[in-house]
Amino acid sequence: MTDGPRILPLFGDFEPPAAEAAGQAPGPRAGLGATGDGPLKRLVDDNFLQYAAYVIRDRAIPDLDDGLKPVQRRILFSLHENDDGKFIKVANIVGYCMQFHPHGDASIGDALVTLANRQYLIERQGNFGNLVTGDPAAAPRYIECRLTELARTQIFNNDLTDFVPSYDGRKKEPVSLPAKIPLLLMLGAEGIAVGISTRILPHNFAELLGAEIAVLEKKPFTLLPDFPQGGLMDARAYDAGRGYVLVRARLEKKDEHTLTIREIPAGTTTDTLIASIEDASRKGKVKIRSIHDFTAENPEIEIHLPPDEDPDRAMEALYAFTQCQVQISSRIVVIREQKPVEMDVDEIVRHTTSRLVAILRKELQRRRRRLVEEMHRHTLVRIFVENRLYKGLEACASPGEAEQAVREALAPFRAEMQRDLTHDDVEALLGIPIRRISHFDVEKNRKEIEKLREELGGVETDLSGLVPYAIRYLRSLLRKYAADYPRRTEIAAFGTISERELTADALEIRYDRAKGYLGHKVQGEGMITCSPLDRLLLVWKDGRCRIVAPPDKLFVDTTLIHCAVVDRERVLTAVYEHDFFVYCKKFQVGRMSTNREARFAPKGAAVRFFSADDPAELYVRYTADERVKIRQQRFSLAKHPARGRDARGLVMTANAIEYIGPEKAPDWDDALTGPPGKFLDH
Repeated sequence: MTDGPRILPLFGDFEPPAAEAAGQAPGPRAGLGATGDGPLKRLVDDNFLQYAAYVIRDRAIPDLDDGLKPVQRRILFSLHENDDGKFIKVANIVGYCMQFHPHGDASIGDALVTLANRQYLIERQGNFGNLVTGDPAAAPRYIECRLTELARTQIFNNDLTDFVPSYDGRKKEPVSLPAKIPLLLMLGAEGIAVGISTRILPHNFAELLGAEIAVLEKKPFTLLPDFPQGGLMDARAYDAGRGYVLVRARLEKKDEHTLTIREIPAGTTTDTLIASIEDASRKGKVKIRSIHDFTAENPEIEIHLPPDEDPDRAMEALYAFTQCQVQISSRIVVIREQKPVEMDVDEIVRHTTSRLVAILRKELQRRRRRLVEEMHRHTLVRIFVENRLYKGLEACASPGEAEQAVREALAPFRAEMQRDLTHDDVEALLGIPIRRISHFDVEKNRKEIEKLREELGGVETDLSGLVPYAIRYLRSLLRKYAADYPRRTEIAAFGTISERELTADALEIRYDRAKGYLGHKVQGEGMITCSPLDRLLLVWKDGRCRIVAPPDKLFVDTTLIHCAVVDRERVLTAVYEHDFFVYCKKFQVGRMSTNREARFAPKGAAVRFFSADDPAELYVRYTADERVKIRQQRFSLAKHPARGRDARGLVMTANAIEYIGPEKAPDWDDALTGPPGKFLDH
């Protein structure tokens, strides 16, 4: 991918298959209808690769070096090019940026607003939207922006920037900005490309610089995300950016029956948060009486609880079933050397630290060259004026003679110069005005040279100790800017929330036997109380069974005989009649799909007994018949094997049954009880 995919023209001349070139009729797999490796397939494959590589490298995935996506880099460069210290209309910046970014004004405007709302690099004026409420920004013609001081001083340096032609060749745009701060982890990023995505969580500015100092000092460090919305965060599963974090809203007890939300989790808004609470309330997962939104600049949502609701339990339920707690996953994919790579936070910090040292080295080297040049110029002027070398120019008849005279006059002073004399040096000396020569202050010149020499010595010292210099540089940034960017998300360790326990009795399932409806919104006989997270096992008299979520109102007909929370490992007992025989069966629900009907007894069967327990024995009374000599029997189930749900049960009897149950009938007569019953495998 480094060299890019091979690009084919959309409408071009393709090399014909060998059969066509020989004058033969093309085969069934040749030409545009080919299903093999024909020209159409090559065209589609190559153009798709071109598109995929473009989206990955130039649209969705940020660059490792400066931490920016192309649109962000172009926006910042446009602001830098137009920066005069005053606010600029966003519409003007969008228009200027379109010279570099060929994807429309809307994408540029949205990216600029998002970047500005991070508050690190772009200073805002006007309505840039609201992260808390989700309100959009005003139109670009109504809002203004400019670079922050942090951006002006820490991101740009044209002398250290490589430029390439823009998409139409009319302008030059930067390949990467020489940022001296870790923008990638400061800003965070999200992007989806072809077959790849990235999600980088934002981190705290001061903590990032502290981590870079730790890298330079070869000390351990830990970095955790910091979201502009604030909230509470459990980052035990973050795994240096390869895992996830749990983020909670900040809930406070206003009084015994009122909770207040002061901060919301990242990725949510007050509207989506309130909607999730209302949805959980409708489903019976959270008990609330009313909810009011007083949000202005900062979140303020009041939740009023019923008189009998415990506020601590309500807070746990809000965290468990609403957007008051969200899980945010992290997957760091960046572009490094024109290829997408997956990294972790520690690797990125080490890279940005080494890049910072490299940039500081280049800046010091350029500063050293500038100081040497200034010392050289000051020295030449001092020698030229102090020794009255200009007097030798009076006899020169041409510029060539004048240059030669200056070179010869300066030759004895070569040891005082910083480098060899050049044509430009001579031209500069020849261009000195007489007024300056007549007012030349030798002492002032010497002091300026001494000052430059001291400054040059400091630069040389910094170059020889780049690591200590980088540490001092980072600490100076911390002193200047750390107070402006405090941590907003509080780090905490959340306890385990049992969602099922919180809602164990949230729903009461009732059954209207007359109309055949079942649910927690049905008026009828109470069956069970359960959690909305539970699944219910329904059993009918004809041997059908089904697993369902707790319904609001579900028609189940009037032959329902069992409704309970399903336990797939529990042994169930059923006795049913089919084809003149009575069968007993012990089975487990097992891997039964939700909302799919199954059978534990064949079609045409009639269930005479069903139990979710595992009774030790069953008492059976047969219908009175002169042909039946035994009226009562006891069947032991202790050794009755449990079978699959679809298997046939064991035969109990062929006689008609009057009563069957785990207990003796009220009018049971032990004298009429026959020998213990036996099961037969029919």
